[in-house]
Amino acid sequence: MNRKGIITGWLKIVIGLLVFSLGVHLTIRANLGLAPWDCLCMGISFKTPLNYGISMTIISVTVLFIDILMKEKIGFGTIIDALLTGNAVQFFSDIDPFPETESIFCGILIITGGLVLMAVGQYLYMSSAQCCGPRDALLVGLGKRLKRLPIGAVQIILWGLVLLTGWLLGGPVGIGTIVSTFGSGIVMQIVFTYIGFEPRLVEHQSVIDASKILYKG
Repeated sequence: MNRKGIITGWLKIVIGLLVFSLGVHLTIRANLGLAPWDCLCMGISFKTPLNYGISMTIISVTVLFIDILMKEKIGFGTIIDALLTGNAVQFFSDIDPFPETESIFCGILIITGGLVLMAVGQYLYMSSAQCCGPRDALLVGLGKRLKRLPIGAVQIILWGLVLLTGWLLGGPVGIGTIVSTFGSGIVMQIVFTYIGFEPRLVEHQSVIDASKILYKG
């Protein structure tokens, strides 16, 4: 990868994360229950003096530490994800361009649409080969160790364990939580198969490797 490829990759990462963030907003907007990671954060906040935001930060740092132990690289994609995704989800929540959900059926359709956008966004920024955000890096790292399983099945297992932990800690679980937990892996597998993308085969560049290319030109 040359300098132009890296800089073009940054644009691809930003677009992918914006698409992903819109998908996250839709799953929240459906108002049918928290996603597994949010359920875990709420559970921790219920059982400890920590609030939701601090719990989320601690989880993100912990997952990043696990990624490093699993020898997953930290790249510009990781940094952009950390800086952009939360703010982008908040932006979509502020402008809130969608009408109120009037039924469980409509809510499930909205969640499904959100999961499709999340999968497309994941493809866009992961295929830039400049590393993933902490949670997707964990997914890929586990996927490399569970090679016989489709990546979508690995996602279901991961989110299922996160949900179970959150529920045991008292985190709220709704029908949307269940749909997200199992639907995310299924939808992601369908989208990735249609596109022909296997995230475990991507050779990512770390911040150091990419910086050397940028410096040398």
